[in-house]
Amino acid sequence: MDNRAGEMEVFIRVAELRSFSEAGRKLHLSPSAVSKLVTRIEDRLATRLLVRSTRGLQLTPEGEMYLVRAQRVLDEIDDAERAVASGGKAAPRGRLRVNASIAFGVMYVQPLIPAFLERYPEVELDFSLTDGIIDLLEERADIAIRSGSLPDSSLKARKLVESSRTIVASPEYIAKRGLPRHPDDLVDHNCLRFNFPIPMSEWPFINPETAERIGRTITGNFQCDSGAAMRRLCLSGLGMARLGRFHVQGDLKAGTLVEILPDWNPNEEQLIHAIFAGHEHLAARIRAFIDFLVNHIDPYGNGIRIP
Repeated sequence: MDNRAGEMEVFIRVAELRSFSEAGRKLHLSPSAVSKLVTRIEDRLATRLLVRSTRGLQLTPEGEMYLVRAQRVLDEIDDAERAVASGGKAAPRGRLRVNASIAFGVMYVQPLIPAFLERYPEVELDFSLTDGIIDLLEERADIAIRSGSLPDSSLKARKLVESSRTIVASPEYIAKRGLPRHPDDLVDHNCLRFNFPIPMSEWPFINPETAERIGRTITGNFQCDSGAAMRRLCLSGLGMARLGRFHVQGDLKAGTLVEILPDWNPNEEQLIHAIFAGHEHLAARIRAFIDFLVNHIDPYGNGIRIP
């Protein structure tokens, strides 16, 4: 039987170091032996995983895919062996890659990281913040924290926060431009918009007297893909925006932002999930991190409890 786990380990080293000789030095193998092992993988898969360039060895798209999956396979082997050796009670360890939306990550996840790492010192946390839609495999993420529905049924999700969206503006903006009394009044206002994945140019409303749902096209001189940037521009008085209530509730309490047309707000549910690839045996570090978030984040977005 061939040793595919061993081959994967060699390939990962080559991919990390971009060198057969450096990988061989780390693994106590000759460069030619390392090259032959990588070639064996490529022959079996009938595809190129590495190409030479002026910058050294570079991964092909197929190589990137194989690297991500090989890392996960070796992580699961390691987890399985430690779990058996410890009677099923292995401590979480190893690299954990987490990607969160900027606003939620900064306000709710980042403050909890020191306590998590203190509790689980053998976990190496790789934490990134982006507001765009990501692919767990392409981004090499174990967990993605996002709002909205799950388009991919192969993924699993655990709810962290149940919130809604609301339209907000600063008191300075309202003093300068006036307070809208009806959705039709928005035509005279600078409405800041999100531009992902398709520009969001309509805001929903519900008539408080008839319960009729309506939408109004909004216009403005700014759009972006970051909730954090949108909030800062609202605070600066540039215009009004429709943001997650979890994101602006502190500003609303402080009076630095005010709600616009609250009686017309449909209060559509905004769920924020920790999303991960579904496996029968979830790695201990993934389970521990998600459990930690669930236990320390208020489920309605009213802040966090730092241990």
